[in-house]
Amino acid sequence: MAMTIGRLAKAAGVNVETVRYYQRRGLLTEPRKPPGGHRRYSDDALRRIEFIRRAQQLGFTLDEIGQLLDYANDPARKEGRLVAEKRLEVIESRMAELGRMRDELSRLVAACRRARGAKPLLDFLFGE
Repeated sequence: MAMTIGRLAKAAGVNVETVRYYQRRGLLTEPRKPPGGHRRYSDDALRRIEFIRRAQQLGFTLDEIGQLLDYANDPARKEGRLVAEKRLEVIESRMAELGRMRDELSRLVAACRRARGAKPLLDFLFGE
């Protein structure tokens, strides 16, 4: 089913500018514009946008998504797995950092409660 960019965007749950951005990034090809007509996008364009959105939900960057789309024609290639493994490492590192941040902030909030004010937090932030 061929659709205009507006219908494609609506079907994918994104706005038209997002579709254009994906085109500029090389994640989505821009169909040829017929003389006096409108560009028509195929169901494959919708599938690619859905792929991009799901990959973003897993934390992949647009560069990584471009790599994964390149590997889509050969799913047996190990490079796709390597991209996922690398992303997982980044997420696990961020989770560890967030855990450290949570622990420190929890300690500071408890100190503020005991002090009945924000002095312990402010002292920490000022490096005192």
